[in-house]
Amino acid sequence: MSRQNSPLHDSRCHEDLWKVIRLHNSRGGTAGCPLAATLSKRYSVLVVERGSSPYENPSVLQKKFYGFPLLQTNEFSSVSQSFISKDGVSNLRGRVLGGSSTIGGGFYGRASDAFVRRAGWDEELVKESYKWVESKLVSKPELTKWQSAVKFGLLEAGILPYNGFSLEHVEGTKMGGTLFDHDGRRRISADLLGTGNPDNIVVLLNATVKNIIFHKKGTENEKTVHGIRFIRSDGNASQTYEAYLQQLANSGSWGDVILSAGALGSPQILLLSGIGPKTHLKSFGIPLVLDFPEIGQEMIDNPSISVLVESGPEVQLPDPPQIAGIAEDFKFIVQGLILPTSINATIIPIAIKLAFPASKGKLELNNTDPRQNPVVEFNYLAKEKDMKECVKMVQLVERVAGSKSIAGFLKTESNNNSKSPHELREFCKKNVRTFYHYHGGCAVGSVVDNEYRVHGVKRLRVVDGSSFLESPGTNPTATLMMLGRYQGIKILEENTLHEQSKSNHTQTHI
Repeated sequence: MSRQNSPLHDSRCHEDLWKVIRLHNSRGGTAGCPLAATLSKRYSVLVVERGSSPYENPSVLQKKFYGFPLLQTNEFSSVSQSFISKDGVSNLRGRVLGGSSTIGGGFYGRASDAFVRRAGWDEELVKESYKWVESKLVSKPELTKWQSAVKFGLLEAGILPYNGFSLEHVEGTKMGGTLFDHDGRRRISADLLGTGNPDNIVVLLNATVKNIIFHKKGTENEKTVHGIRFIRSDGNASQTYEAYLQQLANSGSWGDVILSAGALGSPQILLLSGIGPKTHLKSFGIPLVLDFPEIGQEMIDNPSISVLVESGPEVQLPDPPQIAGIAEDFKFIVQGLILPTSINATIIPIAIKLAFPASKGKLELNNTDPRQNPVVEFNYLAKEKDMKECVKMVQLVERVAGSKSIAGFLKTESNNNSKSPHELREFCKKNVRTFYHYHGGCAVGSVVDNEYRVHGVKRLRVVDGSSFLESPGTNPTATLMMLGRYQGIKILEENTLHEQSKSNHTQTHI
């Protein structure tokens, strides 16, 4: 989707437009874009995105600039927004149409069949939704020399079998799909907006949701959403704009406000709207709408360990992952990449993550400015089980990094440094990092139901990674885009049944 044929509007230039009422309000994240495109087939959708358009930023769209957006962060306008958890670990979140997937490594892989079953999803519709995404964004990569070396390094370390090219989440070493086309252009979640009905989609850029507006007639036990209030991302926080839900013509159905703001953004918006722990909201002077202690709980980040390998005299160019090793009954995910540290320097990490950590944390507000990061703590390796797994991760990733295949590519000597059990634990404590796959805060079951409706609130859903109890597959990008399409279809089907039911009821009373 290009800037010319897309319904993009900048909040700094269209003040009058944002008094328009739209049926569905969504956020422009990884799940939000396919969700909006799907809903637009029948309904009007307003997509409110706190960041800018990726289509005018070559550092986002071109593979040769992979990793550079992660280096360029500022307070209000960069496509990456940095934050440091209370654990002291540096992290990033996307601030651009299409969400964090727009700045990631472009590796594409589905969730496991077991994950889909645990989620309780319709398995056939899941497959159809994955295929819909893949037909538009995904291709088989052409392996670079570095990724070929990573492949053989993983096999040499015992991550078997080799499964070739596969979009499925299978144990062993595999080549995944890629979001980069053969010309090196990144295909992104925002491209899926181009599949929708352009007459029914309005995308508002550089606009940050401040809070949700509720009907004043809501009962004590159940509240009803009326719309949203937002501000310019680089403007005055006291200058607000509003958009309201609209009732369908010839139907008793209303639209929804659907949050797709990610694992930090969605729980933050709920808290700022007065939905959350009563005492916490009171400390910030936020009027209580619904006492909901589970908001912001079960925050999980997959602990990661990276081993930097030494390169020979030749400078290596940035290279996103194309190969993944999936080991120890799906518990460990290993990838190798080349990341820029400046315009003319790179590092070469072999990184491994723990897929199912037992340690959990929480998210709370830092202040009432929606543009600022909330406070989050993940409690990396707090559980002894996670620490024991981290020790195994270090041993595995060092075998990969010390393999003859990696050494041959880098023109260095292979080596395997052995560490004592105490040294391994200390290494984990000092070197634990993020894999950027954090999730939780609006978990299915405790915060939202199986249709992603927030408990106790009408016309409000959360469809993004904040609902996940675990990170799917090698990374969540594929499943988030699938979920947007999947849930869009489910909402369309739900509304169709409601309209048919009302029509039949009306006919019986004629």
